[in-house]
Amino acid sequence: MAEQDDAPKSALEIAMARLRQKDAERGESAAALTDEQKARIAEIRQAAQAKLAQEDILYQASLAKTWDPEERAKLEAQHRSDVARINEHAERKVAKLRAGGESASSREQ
Repeated sequence: MAEQDDAPKSALEIAMARLRQKDAERGESAAALTDEQKARIAEIRQAAQAKLAQEDILYQASLAKTWDPEERAKLEAQHRSDVARINEHAERKVAKLRAGGESASSREQ
């Protein structure tokens, strides 16, 4: 293995090694995910992308109906809030799954 350590490394490999070292110093470890967990994470992210696409369509339709700058600003703020909420919800579910707190049978959307 010493031979591999002497081999030139890409910037990505160096950055990933530093992140792993920092995680180890904090006592965090990246557990390998099972195929079932990977599939569930993909489902969660795909559902979030679908919700984001739906939200974007509704937002664009709402913008097309109004020309009032104040109303458009309100719509934009609401859209940003909704997008953040959808992303945060998906990331919480992924984090819970990674921590082992959600099984594949609990398919809350």
